[in-house]
Amino acid sequence: MEQASKTRHTAWPKAGDTRSEQPQIGEVIPPDAEVNLPAAVKHMLPVPVAVIRRLSSRQRWLRIILVLAVLVSGGGGAFYWWQAMHPQLPAGIAFGNGRLEADEINIDTKYAARIGEMLADEGDLVKAGQVVARMDTRDLAASLKKSEAQVSEARRAIDEANANLVQQKAQLLLAQQEYDRTTYTVQRGVETQELLDQRKQQLDSANAAVQAAEFRVTEAEHALEASTHDVELYNVEINDDTLVAPRDGRIQYRIANIGEVLSAGGHVFAMLDTSDVYMDIYLPTEAAGKVRFGADARIALDAYPNIAIPAKVAFISEQAQFTPKTVETQSERDKLMFRIRVRIDPERLHTREDLVRSGLPGVAYVLTDPAAKWPAALQGPAGQ
Repeated sequence: MEQASKTRHTAWPKAGDTRSEQPQIGEVIPPDAEVNLPAAVKHMLPVPVAVIRRLSSRQRWLRIILVLAVLVSGGGGAFYWWQAMHPQLPAGIAFGNGRLEADEINIDTKYAARIGEMLADEGDLVKAGQVVARMDTRDLAASLKKSEAQVSEARRAIDEANANLVQQKAQLLLAQQEYDRTTYTVQRGVETQELLDQRKQQLDSANAAVQAAEFRVTEAEHALEASTHDVELYNVEINDDTLVAPRDGRIQYRIANIGEVLSAGGHVFAMLDTSDVYMDIYLPTEAAGKVRFGADARIALDAYPNIAIPAKVAFISEQAQFTPKTVETQSERDKLMFRIRVRIDPERLHTREDLVRSGLPGVAYVLTDPAAKWPAALQGPAGQ
């Protein structure tokens, strides 16, 4: 045992022995390389052995300097981007970030019906009054024809009632004349009182017949009015089942499809009112207290950072609220903010409906001092 132990110890090369073939730092020992290793150790190595190289102090410092350079360049780029997006502003101008928004209008059904025809789709620009869908109105059309027939019948009934009234008035005139003659002859003793009483009864009957004929005329006229109202009602329902765009804008979503049966108030389309485009921003108390209704404003979108869109302050919240998570503030201490809405002039948007995109992020700048001047980047040319 001692002899074997000595063999294992003496098989390794001693320190300082330059005659032995030692592996160099970082060198990979291939399996078939002639290295002065014990046979038992060689037998136990299934894969090439790599000698780990330790970095020198100079190399470590080079790596640290390289990492710092990357961080500094990245920070400088971020700072440059922030300066480009938020240039230095003179006093009297406040800003906040937000998203461009447009009022969403739902185009809904008024009555329960089946969608019969769709004339618009998502992304289409539509004009106010343009037909975008039609509901199935075959049942209403049948009811309309029935009411129109009743109107014709009521008119004939009025004609008949008027003719009967004329006839009864003629009978009344005859009864009145006979009564007058009989009264004269009775006074002369030519006719008896009994005949006069008969003439009086005939006259009263003729008066009653005339009144009844007048009532029938009135009844026929009321029936005509009712039938006419039914026709108007069915026409209104048919017109309401023709869905039209209430304002100029863009179809944002198609919610239902052709053939679907919707209840009253069912959504068919959702459109954006491109004449009412605005951005909500949040300002701290110090800045919000200086903003006035109608104050001049500018909107710079992230997609078009070099274009300043002229706008006006249209709304100032009366109550402060907690800062929304999606809103950046100039100070972390600003926890309660006031919502400010800046609206783009509708006349400016009149010929630019195709450029309106709801949800585009950007920054809105507001004048808190009427005497402040816009910097060159926010002048907003009159042609924009």
